[in-house]
Amino acid sequence: MATRLLLAELLQAWQARGGAPVQIESVGGVDAARRVAAGEAFDLVVLAADAIDRLIASGHALAGSRVDLVHSGVAVAVRSGAPLPDLSSEAAVRAAVLAAPSLSYSTGPSGVALAALFERWGVMDEIRARIVTPPPGVPVGTLVASGQVALGFQQLSELIHVPGITIAGPLPDAIQIDTVFSGAVCATCTQPATVRNLLAFMASPVAADAKQRQGMTPA
Repeated sequence: MATRLLLAELLQAWQARGGAPVQIESVGGVDAARRVAAGEAFDLVVLAADAIDRLIASGHALAGSRVDLVHSGVAVAVRSGAPLPDLSSEAAVRAAVLAAPSLSYSTGPSGVALAALFERWGVMDEIRARIVTPPPGVPVGTLVASGQVALGFQQLSELIHVPGITIAGPLPDAIQIDTVFSGAVCATCTQPATVRNLLAFMASPVAADAKQRQGMTPA
C-alpha cells in the first residue's frame, strides 16, 4: 500500500509515453506476497526488497529481475489540532510512545521493525494493550484522523495525503526505518520484455520527481 499512489502516477506517465496499458492491484504486502507465491497470474510484483528476494528464491519471480525503485522512511502522525510530540531524539520518541494513550503502526516491514524497536527499548509489555492493529489495507493515518489512535507510525508516503491528521515529522536518523521497495518479473509473466522495460522506466531519472511528491526518494 505504501507504493499505491506512486505506482498509479508512474503508470499514468508510462502509458502517456506510449507504454503498454497496465492494470494494477494494490493490497497489503503480506497479501501480495502470498498471492504471488500461490501462483496467481501476475506479470509484475512490487514489494519490500526482502520480500522480492524470497519470491525469487522460491521461483515465483524471475532471478535477476529485481529492480530497486525507492527508499521509504517512517513518519509520525497525530490528529489535526493535537499537540505535536517531540521527535528530536530516540529518547524523545520513546517518551512519546510511553505517554501515548493509544498507538498504531502498520503490519508491513516498517511495523515489524517498530515492534522490534519497542522490544529493544523494553517497553512492549507496557504498551501492548494500547496498540491498535490496523485491518489489512487500512492506513494507520485514517485511524489517527478518526480519533481511534493518538499516535500513528507509518511510511510517509501513506500519511501525506490523509485528511484530518498532522504529520509531526520523520523518525530521527538514529531510529529511522528505511524500506527499499523493489519490482520484479513474476514467474507467471507472459510479457517479460515489456515488464523489464516498465521497471527500467520506473527506476529511471524521469521518475524521480514523482517519487519525491509521494514522500519517497529514488533507490
